[in-house]
Amino acid sequence: MTDVTSGAAGRNWWTIGLWVAQVLLALVFGAAGVMKLLQPVEALGAMMAWVNSTPELLVRFIGLVEIAGALGMVLPAITGTLPYLTPLAALGFAIIQVLAIGVHASLGETATSLPINLMLLALSLFVAWGRTRKAPIAAR
Repeated sequence: MTDVTSGAAGRNWWTIGLWVAQVLLALVFGAAGVMKLLQPVEALGAMMAWVNSTPELLVRFIGLVEIAGALGMVLPAITGTLPYLTPLAALGFAIIQVLAIGVHASLGETATSLPINLMLLALSLFVAWGRTRKAPIAAR
């Protein structure tokens, strides 16, 4: 019986899993960032209660950071240019999720938001770990 976690086949599965996680994170955070950057703050407040108690500039900044992180999740990995930025983007997403859990807890919203926050946190930590330890991206 062949162990699929060792050798080239194992590295291939790790790489596929990491790419799936990276693309998911880029799509989720990219879409959320575009929404926070371009939607009127009143419309955002109707969808996300925390926006109503947060300065508009901070909401827009969070959106910009999420878009930058989404780009950092895939572009360095695709181009091989500055590949260390991908695990850093993942670590940034993990920090965003830890902070989001705190904000949602303070507003009493953990019942609805905690599962999503924990999933995004786990995916972010998986990419940060995987791209530094298990399947780093080679620089070109």
